[in-house]
Amino acid sequence: MGKWVDMYLKYICIEKNYSDDTVASYEEDLNHFCNFLNREAVSSIKDIDYSIVRMYLRFLYEEKYSKKTISRHISTLRSFFKYLRKENVIGENPMTLISNPKQDKRLPNYLNHEQLEEFLSLPDQTTPIGMRDALLLEMIYATGVRVGELVSLKLDDISPSRHEIKILGKGRKERYVLFGSRCERLLNQYLKQSRPLLIGEKKHSYLFVNIHGNPLTVSGVRYAIEKLLKNHPMSLHITPHTLRHTFATDLLNEGADLKVVQELLGHENLKTTQIYTHVTNERLRNVYLHAHPRAKEK
Repeated sequence: MGKWVDMYLKYICIEKNYSDDTVASYEEDLNHFCNFLNREAVSSIKDIDYSIVRMYLRFLYEEKYSKKTISRHISTLRSFFKYLRKENVIGENPMTLISNPKQDKRLPNYLNHEQLEEFLSLPDQTTPIGMRDALLLEMIYATGVRVGELVSLKLDDISPSRHEIKILGKGRKERYVLFGSRCERLLNQYLKQSRPLLIGEKKHSYLFVNIHGNPLTVSGVRYAIEKLLKNHPMSLHITPHTLRHTFATDLLNEGADLKVVQELLGHENLKTTQIYTHVTNERLRNVYLHAHPRAKEK
């Protein structure tokens, strides 16, 4: 089993050109599946059938994995066994009749205008780290980029004159996002004042750096936000993705076309972007119910 897992990971890395983070996620899921097979004394890959996969999924449910996580495991196994079938390693694909669990509908968490302004004002811009944090928060909200895309940014990816940033998104697909004057001001301050102090003698072109001058990581961004909220508690639970959700919601509230928002977010499927229309529709509903004199019985 381990040999085929290794070959599959090389396949998605080299031939499919998946990102390092995606490959690592697939590897983690497949190792988890292999551990389960070892516990169940399933030694040959050809012994894995529909019933074994169903046992594994039942195990995930019993371990209280979320529906979203279970769906991710299913997606990983579906891709893995499709590869094995293509390579004629197995005769029948055990994933053929497996479907994803029905997901609970959850609207994205986003900030209203007052909450957003309060949050963006938290970093202390008199310090190099504070100035960096101010820029990274503003840039996520200004562009809607994923946090993984944010930490991968290099200086050459930014075109200040065009207010444009080249993003290498999921599946290594390139797209361009835009930023406004407030982000431009913070970017110029960071590049002139903060980044040189933080990077010191280090030699690399990553835009965002940590206190040691090394490229900032995804966990580093999350830690920075957690630290800000620890020192300045807010009523909402806020993550980097909250700013991305707020970006999309605000654009649609102001009349942006759904296809434009899809392009800026880097969503491959329009259905993924359509969840934000539910957010804006819910907001309109609440405004109507509170404002219209005949909306509800007194």
